[in-house]
Amino acid sequence: MTEPLLELRDLDTEIAVRRGAVHALDGVSLRVMPGETLGIVGESGSGKTMTALSIMGLLPSGGRVTGGEILFEGRDLRSLPPDEVRRIRGVRMGMVFQDPFTSLNPTMRIGAQVAEPLRVHEKAGRAEARERAVEILRRVGMPRPDRIAGNYPHELSGGMRQRVAIAMALSCSPRLLIADEPTTALDVTTQRQILELIDDLREELGMAVILVTHDLGVIAGRADRVAVMYAGRVVETAATRELFRAPRHRYTEALLESLPEAADGERLYSIPGLPPDLSQPLTGCRFAPRCRHVTDECRAADIPLTGDTHQFACLHPAANQDQLHARVRPERAPAAERPPLLSIRGLVKNYGQVSAVADVSFDVAPGETFGLVGESGCGKSTVGRLAVGLERPSAGRITLDGTDIAGLSGRERRRMHRQVQLMFQDSYAAMNPRMRVDAILAEPLEIQKVGDRRARIDTLLDQVGLSRQVLERYPHEFSGGQLQRIGLARSLALHPRLIVGDEPVSALDVSIQAQVLNLMRDLQQELGLAYVFISHDLSVVDYMADRIGVMYLGKLVEVGPAGDVVRNARHPYTRALIDAVPTIDAPTVEGLTADGRARERIAIEGELPSALNPPTGCRFRTRCPLAAEICETEPPLTGDTHQVACHFPLRPARASGAEVAHQ
Repeated sequence: MTEPLLELRDLDTEIAVRRGAVHALDGVSLRVMPGETLGIVGESGSGKTMTALSIMGLLPSGGRVTGGEILFEGRDLRSLPPDEVRRIRGVRMGMVFQDPFTSLNPTMRIGAQVAEPLRVHEKAGRAEARERAVEILRRVGMPRPDRIAGNYPHELSGGMRQRVAIAMALSCSPRLLIADEPTTALDVTTQRQILELIDDLREELGMAVILVTHDLGVIAGRADRVAVMYAGRVVETAATRELFRAPRHRYTEALLESLPEAADGERLYSIPGLPPDLSQPLTGCRFAPRCRHVTDECRAADIPLTGDTHQFACLHPAANQDQLHARVRPERAPAAERPPLLSIRGLVKNYGQVSAVADVSFDVAPGETFGLVGESGCGKSTVGRLAVGLERPSAGRITLDGTDIAGLSGRERRRMHRQVQLMFQDSYAAMNPRMRVDAILAEPLEIQKVGDRRARIDTLLDQVGLSRQVLERYPHEFSGGQLQRIGLARSLALHPRLIVGDEPVSALDVSIQAQVLNLMRDLQQELGLAYVFISHDLSVVDYMADRIGVMYLGKLVEVGPAGDVVRNARHPYTRALIDAVPTIDAPTVEGLTADGRARERIAIEGELPSALNPPTGCRFRTRCPLAAEICETEPPLTGDTHQVACHFPLRPARASGAEVAHQ
């Protein structure tokens, strides 16, 4: 048998803090074979990133490995001299971090940063290192690598910066690449390109990969084996298809049930409670306080991993049966014909020569959710800011309950904000870190001169499921899910009729995401809210929205009922977005065109064109596999309830059986 390239044996890691020590890893054992991709998944705080940082020797201040072995190519890195360990980790291992912008030096040109490992570890000369750096950039698919090598990080898009980070990690041809959440901040099309790049490089260079992520769909489509971590321990590990087909640990089962694509009915499963405090002594199964199947036996003693190729640490495992099946998504009842609450007509927003939004029109009815999707840079967040009055349009009308808000004065605009509010992607950045939660929630009430503020704040906390104790705390003291609940409470403070959610769950773990999505739907039914829900994740939008609008480079290219847009996309761009979404489901039902032919997948290549000089005609034509000469003339949105702007719309698909959420 081939020996493991990397093997962790009973690895313990702790982080010193003021109140003692956080036991970040407790007895973690893993192995990675040559050429294999191992996926590590779990919620925030599960230990997956700490495992990667322990291997690389990049633990934060106060962190140290306190026990166990890190065997790489048969040698224990903990027993080797520091200089030798640094060389092994610099040459034989590479790491790609979650946020490439913060991991790149903003004062150095790209070529110099990619060349730096070559000069440090291989003693290459300046000219040789730069030449090799350009070649590495070309290998990772960087367009115009000679020119890009002379740029700074801030001049590149998120996807291009991630390619630079991969190039740096690969500069010395490592045998092991560790990718820590490499696609979390990227839209689905760029995410697919980065993941396919890592796959291609793995095959080309024969290296092994550790893929750390909270996105179960990414793992399902890319990894050979999976390790599920919870509270600093591995709780289940198996071959990828086996684990997703028949998860045994109840935590793994709960994670899969929290995914939007797993929803058969009206609500997502939400894991109750929070992970345990790892600074305190823990006994028994660490998932027991949150488990639906817990017994006294689970709390009595630690539970070891058992099994052969499929190992799990659970006394009451899930049934060993196939859980990858075609899920029937109930169709939503069409919204009753009502005058729109929000009506946008011919909306245009230019920033100098940049065409951010170009002739966008749609309506949102009272109590309806309108989903707005597209790649980063398509203009969807700009539409959101215009809709809530944070910016003024260059042209067009934005009518809220019959009033054109574009021409309102300052006082009238403040009054309008009672009716429409914005829920931000990053709630922490949207809050004043020097203000306590009571002041954060009271601020809009004070501005609008609302009386009995304390009673209103108490009602808001009840609505979003937070205790009164949060009022005396500051934003940095909360988890991401708690912050998003506070942000939602603030947006509800003035009894709005419409909330614009700009990527409100994109940065959350699947379990916390499920809690926030369920809460938003509950409040919609209770308060009669309308939402404009902005996201690049079509599975989330499909779960939340009644209708979906798809944007590309400032224009709407498809609008229709959510289920019809997702399962019968007419525009090639929409189909490409759907095909790019990583999913846990097996392809049990083959998508067919109306005449019975197998549907071909559509992949988007290249970068989004510049909004400074958008393509004439159909703006998608420069990346569309169906483009022809006629596409140089702009197609209008045509259709009744399902509209599409395309000269060659796709034929409606049919399924050989029950219609499913993702084909």
